Amino acid sequence: MKISKHTTEQQNEHSKFIDKMNTEEILTLMNSEDKTIPLAVEKAIPKIEEFTENVIRSFNNGGSLYYVGAGTSGRLGVLDASEIPPTFSASPKLVQGIIAGGLKALTTAVEGAEDYPEDGKQIIIDKGITKNDCVLGITTSGMAAYVMGALEQAKEIGASTGLLICNEFKDREYIDTVIKVIVGPEIVTGSTRMKAGTATKLVINMITTTAMIRINKTYGNLMVDLMALNKKLWDRGARIVKHCTNIEYDRSLEILKEAEGKVKTALVMGSLNISYEEATNRLEKVNGNLRDVLEKENVTLNL
Repeated sequence: MKISKHTTEQQNEHSKFIDKMNTEEILTLMNSEDKTIPLAVEKAIPKIEEFTENVIRSFNNGGSLYYVGAGTSGRLGVLDASEIPPTFSASPKLVQGIIAGGLKALTTAVEGAEDYPEDGKQIIIDKGITKNDCVLGITTSGMAAYVMGALEQAKEIGASTGLLICNEFKDREYIDTVIKVIVGPEIVTGSTRMKAGTATKLVINMITTTAMIRINKTYGNLMVDLMALNKKLWDRGARIVKHCTNIEYDRSLEILKEAEGKVKTALVMGSLNISYEEATNRLEKVNGNLRDVLEKENVTLNL
């Protein structure tokens, strides 16, 4: 399909005369268009679920999730990947972002980098991706040859593959799951950093957050696997320990420090009155499942 036929390249009838609008009218129109994005994402939930289950399976088999994109799509993938370690105390290798053009492309457009499928294939090889990994290509237009090359190579290796796209797309044998989020024409024609970019952020947030919850990174909706690395996180961690165990704040902070800033470990220490070493051992035996550790002792934390 020619790019001129893509939905994201069409003119938005509501914004044809946007240059004649005042500031309030432009902002209101943008907000109105943005309200349609969650509905488009909702329609794609079955495919998002399918890919997320593959990600969970990869994580449980020692694999990783790789985002591969170009331009805005690539930057959003790198952003999501970079937020996983501090949020969930996960290894930086668990979720990784790859952008056409390399690190330079994060801050400066590297025009043409997305046009070479052989570069996409090579980065999959260079990253050492295996059959235990998941690779999600992100290209709102479906025209990024770099992304398609990466997916083709990943599938050849045996990895699970997916594509996040904001246009109609003809299935290809090397893509296991196609997530189509049809957001329609952009306010500024072809500017997919807008609605398509927002949709991309929503979907990848859903994928990684759900996967983290499923691999025991939360207790209820509490971020119990965070690492206290700054003042804000030390305070948040201590407040979580206090809330869950009813231990007063100062003592909760002391326990958190004894736990080397690991909130989940501090919760086990505080609720069971055991040492850091014992708490660590108990968590390791159940793959970090806090509920399993507590249920064995008939202990329930506050939520």
